Parts: sequence; structure tokens; C-alpha cells
Amino acid sequence: MNLPIRFREDHLSAPTVDNKQINVLRCASVQFEAMPDAKERNLERIKHFVREAASDSVRVIVFPEMCLLGYWHLRNHSAERLRELAEPISGPSTTEVRRLAMESGMAVGVGFLEVGEDGRLFNSYAVCLPDGQVHRHRKLHAFEHEAISSGEEYTVFDTPWGVRLGVLICWDNNLVENVRATALMGASVLLAPHQTGGTASRSPHAMKPIPMEYWQARYRDRETIEEQFRGPSGREWLLRWLPSRAHDNGLGIVFSNGVGRDDDEVRTGNAMILDPYGRIMVETTSPEDTMVVADLDLGLLPMSTGRRWLKGRRPELYGILTERFGDERDPRTARFSDEPARIDVSHPHDMRQESHS
Repeated sequence: MNLPIRFREDHLSAPTVDNKQINVLRCASVQFEAMPDAKERNLERIKHFVREAASDSVRVIVFPEMCLLGYWHLRNHSAERLRELAEPISGPSTTEVRRLAMESGMAVGVGFLEVGEDGRLFNSYAVCLPDGQVHRHRKLHAFEHEAISSGEEYTVFDTPWGVRLGVLICWDNNLVENVRATALMGASVLLAPHQTGGTASRSPHAMKPIPMEYWQARYRDRETIEEQFRGPSGREWLLRWLPSRAHDNGLGIVFSNGVGRDDDEVRTGNAMILDPYGRIMVETTSPEDTMVVADLDLGLLPMSTGRRWLKGRRPELYGILTERFGDERDPRTARFSDEPARIDVSHPHDMRQESHS
């Protein structure tokens, strides 16, 4: 479990928060087009939406993956340039977001490029709470740059409202084991920051790039880009898997995403909030920076289908999930390789069973 990291700033005082568990958690999901390497500009967009959310009594606001720095262009940087752009968890950007959280009385989640205590780089996400605590998640399956390492632990933590939150970044959510582990660690709501939609997937029936000219023409031809955002490279793709993560684990999910130009790709936004049944509470296909807000009814959790199913688990059967089969790939190879995954008739597990029969 990722323990909280406390910073000390004596000139700041945290607002009073209610430590009793609440029944409804008002959440906001933001999509915005981050400018490459423009921390100050991106931080201004974050401040804008924090102010807007505070005026609407939001408790938790979720911004996209790597939103303080921009995302896809990072793969073109040298390792040295990445180190120049990276900050520690206690760096100036996160410190400013922490101040915003304390002033607004909200939990504010932002993505950034982190340099760890050991000098390694991580695709990280900081959730700053109004009591001054900061929780960090490091992407478990980082593939953006060979100089960016993957994290090694799940992140689930308590909030001042008696609600436990979990964080998984983008591809972390595509492996069902990660979401299940987060639920088993007690998370009621999953924060799911992304940079997705419109990617050049190797899978023939998955996402494909959206022509950049559609995005550039959005002011005079909004219908075309919105059709793309709703289509198989945007919303349709998300609906193949995202609602099941909520439903099967009895979790509320706050899905945040980039929108617009991301180096040579177009992100589809599709900010949405889902309840523990996988039902979409609110969403957008708008081709612009925007925010959606919904009240998550925490009273739905105890009798939700996923939570009831979890009580029927048989952990003694699941040892195979922790076994290695010898054909695993590191995240970058798994993401970018054109080599098909092997679909064998027999696996090492089968052979072990035969040897004991």
C-alpha cells in the first residue's frame, strides 16, 4: 500500500474537513489539451478547473495522465531532456497543486513526470488532499520512453470523507488484475487518468489514429470530430472494457483523458464517471477542454453485483495468476511489438499438472 507523503508549509492552513463517511461523493473529471513541456500554462488550466469545481461543491477532481507536462511527445526527448523536465514528488508543481487542494477543500489529482529518490524517472500521478497529504502512484506498465521506469506497488488511501480511493494510470487499467487488486485493497472509487483514444494500436480491431485535420477543423466542422470521438477509436473502444472494470469490482470510476493534439495523435477526451454497476453517470464527446461532474452514490456499493461476486471468490484457485509462463514481455515490447502473442495448445502449467497425474 502506498503510504502518504506529508509536506510541511507553515504558512498554509488546511480547511476543516469532515472525517465522517459520506453517502454521496461529488466527483469531477477533466479533459484538456496539455501543451508540450509548458508546465506553467498547463498549471493555469488546472487552476481554472479547480476554481470551477470548487464553485460546484466538488470533493474529488481528476485531471489526465501527465497533464502537467504533456504526454506523447516525451518519447521524442532524450533521457537528459526528460531529467531536466522531471520533478520530485515535493517539487514546485506538486507543491502548488497541494496548495490548491488545501485552499479549495478538494482532492486534486494530476499527472507528472517524477524523478525518484534513486534518480529513476516515473510516469506518476499525485493526489493532493485538503488535509495536506499527498499520495503518489507510479504507472505500473510504463512504455512511453526507455528512460521511464514502471512502478512496483498499488496505491489505495483514505480521504477525509471516509472514502478510500485508488489510482491506476492508463494501461494499468487494461490488465484486469490491477483493478481487482485495487478493489481488494479497499478502494471504493478508482481514479483512472489516461492519455488514450486515437492511438496507432497493433491490434487490427482496436483503436486507430484520427486524422489531425479533423481536429484542426473542429471549429468549422464540429460534427466530424465528434463523430470520431464517439466512434471505434474513442467512446466505442472505451465501452468494450471500461464499464466492466467498474461493474465486476463494484467500484465507481472517474475516467479522465487528454483531448486534442498529443504530438502526432489526437486524443478523444470522452471524460466520464461510472457508478459501481458500470453505468455512465455523465460523459462528454465535446472536442474541447471541459469538465463533467456527477454524484457517486456510495450507498450502492454494498449490494452492487461486483461486491457480491467478490464475496464468492475462491483464492485457492488463483495461484496461476502469479505464475510466469516464460513468454512475458516488458511493457515497451508488449506495447510496440508487431510479433503476435503466442496462443499455445499447452502451457507450462498444463505440463506441471500432467507430471503430477
